[in-house]
Amino acid sequence: MAIRKITLYGDPDDRFLRKVEKDVLVAQIVRNKAREEKCVPEVAAFEKCCIEYKYAMVFKCQNVNTILKDCLIKWYNDKEFWNECTEYYIKERSEYRRTGEPKKIRHLKTRVANYV
Repeated sequence: MAIRKITLYGDPDDRFLRKVEKDVLVAQIVRNKAREEKCVPEVAAFEKCCIEYKYAMVFKCQNVNTILKDCLIKWYNDKEFWNECTEYYIKERSEYRRTGEPKKIRHLKTRVANYV
């Protein structure tokens, strides 16, 4: 029987997701990645419309907003994209459990190491 090393932060090799991880944390990653990677032109068009029309954006940007929402919903309902985001979350959680350092700290250390 293999002995697994469990750290203070949990088992880094555990792939089980709690309900809050599935329903909240992975969903947040899906929304963010869809907005930042998949629907970039739609987000840019909506931002441009909002800047252009300021307070009238509520009325003037409805069609652009609908296009943006359709794109985001398409990716939110894509099972393959959800699986990709779930794997990303499990990888990040595993790294946290292994090192005890949050993602922000790990990325900051990488940046600092590149300058030294």
